[in-house]
Amino acid sequence: MPRDSEAIQSPETQMRKSMLKEVVPTMYYSSLAYWVSGRFYEREVASKINMITTNFTVTEFVFLGLSSQRKMQLILFIMFLFFYLLTVVGNIIIITIIQIETRLQTPMYFFLTNLSFLDICYTSTDVPQMLSNMVGRKKTIPFPRCATQMYFSLSLGMTECVLLGVMAYDRYVAICHPLHYTVIMNQSTCVQLAGISWASSFLSSTVINVFTLSLPYCGPNVLDHFFCEVPSILRLACTDTSFTEMVVFVFTVVIVFIPFLLIVVSYARILLTVLRMRSASGRHKALSTCASHLTVVALFYGTGIFMYMRPQSKTSRAGGKIIAVFYTVITPMLNPLIYSLRNQDVKGALRRALAKRRT
Repeated sequence: MPRDSEAIQSPETQMRKSMLKEVVPTMYYSSLAYWVSGRFYEREVASKINMITTNFTVTEFVFLGLSSQRKMQLILFIMFLFFYLLTVVGNIIIITIIQIETRLQTPMYFFLTNLSFLDICYTSTDVPQMLSNMVGRKKTIPFPRCATQMYFSLSLGMTECVLLGVMAYDRYVAICHPLHYTVIMNQSTCVQLAGISWASSFLSSTVINVFTLSLPYCGPNVLDHFFCEVPSILRLACTDTSFTEMVVFVFTVVIVFIPFLLIVVSYARILLTVLRMRSASGRHKALSTCASHLTVVALFYGTGIFMYMRPQSKTSRAGGKIIAVFYTVITPMLNPLIYSLRNQDVKGALRRALAKRRT
């Protein structure tokens, strides 16, 4: 019969096994205690560091601007001051002409009035601060003022994205369903669409700014930009910003990319309708009413999507500032020129207004 394995073991082997049974648990529990104590020590150090950093919260930001050279700053000041005045005066002229000209009391020009007013507000949110920094010695902005500028700049930028989508839908109805245009795009519908554009954008900007401003800012306060913008502010946070960047990306998709898809679909349907037209003059008239809007969409959306829909790690700071100049300064300045030079109705209204003044 087989004997038990322990019975045939030597006394030395049995002694070693008994010693291992006593030593191994002791080693295990001592190493476990060392690991636990180490973890508690790390947490204690981290909490102390957190307490220290929270005592040094940022109260103001320092702008680096577009250039550090004094002569270049003066040149940029004169150039951007001219751009700003041209933007404000040009958009005021567009609004005034649409209001006094009865032939322009249509849904298309109702939305154009909203766009012109929006461009005045949008450029006035950022450019005066930039001009002040170019000529002033103190290139700082308090944290509350920076948060306010960031909120309104993002809100107005998003509003323009949605409004451009609404204007594309208006052109789709006018060209593809001309007999039902006045019924579909009545005054109540136009007011509601404009209200949705403003309200949804300001609400989305509120959510993004709450997430952005809730992050701790306890380290460097040098802002490599010429105004307070979400991507540049996130770089200065003292913690991981992955979740906040995801929130910004999601709302950018909703407020920017969905209206962009509406624009693409609307103009695809418009193109199909235009190609079916037998009259060459009809095709030319239909496309001429869309040319101005398409130019504005290409300028604004091209730069905006490039800035906000890329990961922050892939966005160069110098390139980001140049892109920001396009959608905060150049596009609002060009909008009145585009709509006045490429739109026959606006040019005709301008001629009639000037003729009345001469007489």
